[in-house]
Amino acid sequence: MKNFTKLALVSSIAFSANAMAMQAMDDAALSSTTGQDGINIGIGISKIEIEKLFIHDNDGLTDTAKGGTSTAGAIVIQGNGIAGNALENKGIIIGANYDNGGAYLLASRNLADLRIDTDAGTGANGAFINIAADVSGLDIKIGEIGVTASGTAGTTGIRRGGDDSNYNAILSGLSLKTGPMTANVQLGAAPQGAMIKLSTTMVGGLEIKDLGILDASTKTATREAGEIFIESIKVADAGKTDLTINQDVRVYGKEGTNNGYIQMVSNSGPIDNYVKGVHLGSKDAGSIGDIEVQGLQTFYSPAMGVYNQGSVITISSK
Repeated sequence: MKNFTKLALVSSIAFSANAMAMQAMDDAALSSTTGQDGINIGIGISKIEIEKLFIHDNDGLTDTAKGGTSTAGAIVIQGNGIAGNALENKGIIIGANYDNGGAYLLASRNLADLRIDTDAGTGANGAFINIAADVSGLDIKIGEIGVTASGTAGTTGIRRGGDDSNYNAILSGLSLKTGPMTANVQLGAAPQGAMIKLSTTMVGGLEIKDLGILDASTKTATREAGEIFIESIKVADAGKTDLTINQDVRVYGKEGTNNGYIQMVSNSGPIDNYVKGVHLGSKDAGSIGDIEVQGLQTFYSPAMGVYNQGSVITISSK
């Protein structure tokens, strides 16, 4: 679950930077930086909306025994089509978490505050740029997630999209609420030991709501796709209400015949999970009740017989 947090944080920084919407610094903020070099940026965005998001797999699945046709397909996040719903025609909505009277917002009320410095570092090739980021609590809403046949880019624009006649939903959607977070990003020599270092406490923990997992294999002309629907998933440190995040993100380049990859290493302690309202078959079905997991701890082994708290996730291309 903590990787949802990391993704939310990195996405918010990326979206905010691309939008180039900056809020002017007030007198107090300016006076605090007097005599100091570097750049301070306040991202004054209140909401980000994305109509559709596609991730194209250009060669599809080559294993014919598993039904592969080697034809391009895509994961798509799009609106849920529910009239009057905020996600009716939007795939992703990212905004500030205004719960509890703004308790999860930064003091500046910005979506993110960035402090950027460049440094010569030590020795040859030691130069680097340091970006310290404070990110406000986020309220992220994600629409329907499905798979589709990839389309072809048109002649009047760069949109490729998908084939609506060849589409299956796999998640009916979800919403994600976070507390304020901090991160430190270093590009160049990265003396902190990782490109992105998360070492913070998310006030109020992490909550995922309205998660629906769909099974289209049971769908017929008269029967809707089966669904496992979960009303809420809450994650916090064991015995507490906040969530500690301790994670490093590194990008490894190609070495010999081995392709590069992204590695995410988490070193956090045990967590509590509370799953509320599990519905089997459809979201309207009666709930089987709540599920509680106390003190969940994962481990990874850097060497045989050695167990470190946390996890290691590696992402690479084929």
